[in-house]
Amino acid sequence: MADGQEADKNIEIWKFKKFIKDLEAARGNGTSMISLIMPPRDQISLFTKMMGDEFSTASNIKSRVNKQSVLGAIKSAQQRLKLYNKVPPNGLVLYTGTIVTEDGKEKKVTIDFEPFRPINASLYLCDDKFHTEVLNELLESDDKFGFIVMDGNGTIVGTLSVLTFRRNMEEEGNRPEGLPFFGRRNAITIQPNVSGLILAGSADLKTELSQSAMFDPRLQAKILKFIQEKRLIGKYFEEISLDTRKFVVGVDDTLKALEMGAVKILIVWENLDMNRYVLKNSTTSEIIIKHLNEEQETDQSNFRAPVGSAELEVQEKMPLLEWFATEYKKFGCTLEFVTNKSQEGSQFCRGFGGIGGILRYQLDIRSFDEFSDDGEVYDDSEDDCEVCDDSELEPINSFPMLVQENGGKRTAPVQEIEETPKELN
Repeated sequence: MADGQEADKNIEIWKFKKFIKDLEAARGNGTSMISLIMPPRDQISLFTKMMGDEFSTASNIKSRVNKQSVLGAIKSAQQRLKLYNKVPPNGLVLYTGTIVTEDGKEKKVTIDFEPFRPINASLYLCDDKFHTEVLNELLESDDKFGFIVMDGNGTIVGTLSVLTFRRNMEEEGNRPEGLPFFGRRNAITIQPNVSGLILAGSADLKTELSQSAMFDPRLQAKILKFIQEKRLIGKYFEEISLDTRKFVVGVDDTLKALEMGAVKILIVWENLDMNRYVLKNSTTSEIIIKHLNEEQETDQSNFRAPVGSAELEVQEKMPLLEWFATEYKKFGCTLEFVTNKSQEGSQFCRGFGGIGGILRYQLDIRSFDEFSDDGEVYDDSEDDCEVCDDSELEPINSFPMLVQENGGKRTAPVQEIEETPKELN
């Protein structure tokens, strides 16, 4: 299990990935979305001049609506560049323009930030989408990982960038017992120059290799098997199998335990498809919290009060994963994202709904009311276990992620809504 610092780092990486996905999903009405990237040691004045030239060129656009959108985006970029005397040490990234929200309205956004790693690219594009290729490159690790892929005919040994093939078949009748395809004179003894090693291949052959005395101990120490994830979920399953009452399963019970401060480790599938709604009863003004997956969102009964059938007005909608990532520290817990790629992770997702937690103390969650201390109601009207299928990211409606200040210097994306949303023409 990762320590607190490593867990926080993983969450920030997840936030940045989510931010990139939201940018990629955003679409504009015409070529009114500007992507501007400046490398370190470049000059703000050069980009300011370039934006001035672009403004003059855009003035000749024939479509009045498109021309206004493009000119507005350029003006926003010019105003934001005035906040900088020079390009920050890691470079500067700026996105601005008019996007179309999922409800068909226009929203003007401007986002600028210094990336967390030096960026060496220079980019200016005015398009109907934001260009994020350079941001994805920031997430690429400098570490190299090795692969050993085996079947009955041979072995492929290589890294992500360089791949070499070596046949390791033994002659018939010269195979040590328990190692049908590997003999002593062909034992794997490569000097490791990778951060991690992945074994793959047919059946149990890869397991036999890893457990063999002929497998160099220097490589043995490099094998990656989702160790952190397996240990974490293994601990969670152990609490369940021993019925320690120090565990919680599903969205509804997990939220209740969080409100009580009982959750020590919050475990969530990294692709959990569920939104958190803050709803207001139009008759009583009661605030209700609901957590709905994509299928539940199409059921209009979820947006009506159970008593009196009053309409529930949507005050706020946010992906539940995003809410966890921004709020978990308030509950005094550690947040761990897991995949469904390991055996344990797949079981956690399919059998437990992709969300649960390890508790600080024994707790019988069913003995508590449906209400939290502040009167909010947590409502999960469907079985939590059927939320694990992958689905496409919904179109962007906001950029709430990664808003933070560090000594007055922006180190993360900042959104500015410059215009009240209006209906499209």
